Amino acid sequence: MNSRYSRRLFLLQLFFLAACGSRSLQGEGEELIIGTVSYSEGQQTLSQYDRLINYLGEKTGSLVRLEPAFNENKAIERIRNRSWSLVFAPPGLAAIAITQQQYRPLFTLEGVQNLRSILVVQENSPIRSLKDLANKTVALGQPGSATGFYLPIYNLYGLTLAEILLAPTPKTILSLVAEGKADAGALSQREFNAYKTQFPQISFRVLYNDPHSVPLGSVLISPTIERNRQEFIRQILSEAASVLAQETGYVPTGSIPDYRYMISVVERVKSIFPYELQPGSAQLKPARLFKG
Repeated sequence: MNSRYSRRLFLLQLFFLAACGSRSLQGEGEELIIGTVSYSEGQQTLSQYDRLINYLGEKTGSLVRLEPAFNENKAIERIRNRSWSLVFAPPGLAAIAITQQQYRPLFTLEGVQNLRSILVVQENSPIRSLKDLANKTVALGQPGSATGFYLPIYNLYGLTLAEILLAPTPKTILSLVAEGKADAGALSQREFNAYKTQFPQISFRVLYNDPHSVPLGSVLISPTIERNRQEFIRQILSEAASVLAQETGYVPTGSIPDYRYMISVVERVKSIFPYELQPGSAQLKPARLFKG
């Protein structure tokens, strides 16, 4: 009798462990927070991710919600706190999340191949080279932006600027240059082409075009998610309908971008200029872009 009882107890324990393992793998009941950067397109962003949210919720049994950040600086805070389970990250944020917070890339994001960072001035500006920006005012994007923050600071290494203006959006950067509040502004070539027509009274000129192509962004998953569950979520996303992937911009079959150069730029900028800056910070006026 004791032998039969022990055998039944053993089988019940095995069944309980298997059930727990299945629930752990699927993460049923746990919350998944999707993070992304959306400058001002709140409702459009919510609609874009509707089907993904429903799909992930159905397949994982989790509560899934979207939490957009309205600039890269806010996104860095969420990544630093590991608050986001999944991140649809542009390249600058991806480099930070991978190297500093151990997020894991799952898929590449659609985007512009050979994206470049540029510095622009007004057409009639006397500024002709990067050295001419010494003691001038430059408008940059938020920390976290590859084309608007990291690459321009990297390229301006060694200079002391009169002031750095941190702008919340690429359009604001162009506006600061157009109004004469900044002598130059940094953004991507694509953003420049998209927004320059909104300033019909001003002619702009590209002062500097960074020769390095910026890698595409990635879908990242948080290290706080257990590894088996990470793989489970990756499999779910890879099997999603193509229309769902197209709506949210990830490529299930694409190779992960090479972030090595971008990571080296981020680390160099970190060594010469702190991330934790807000408009009006003392380090912005003047801004010394060199070590020590």
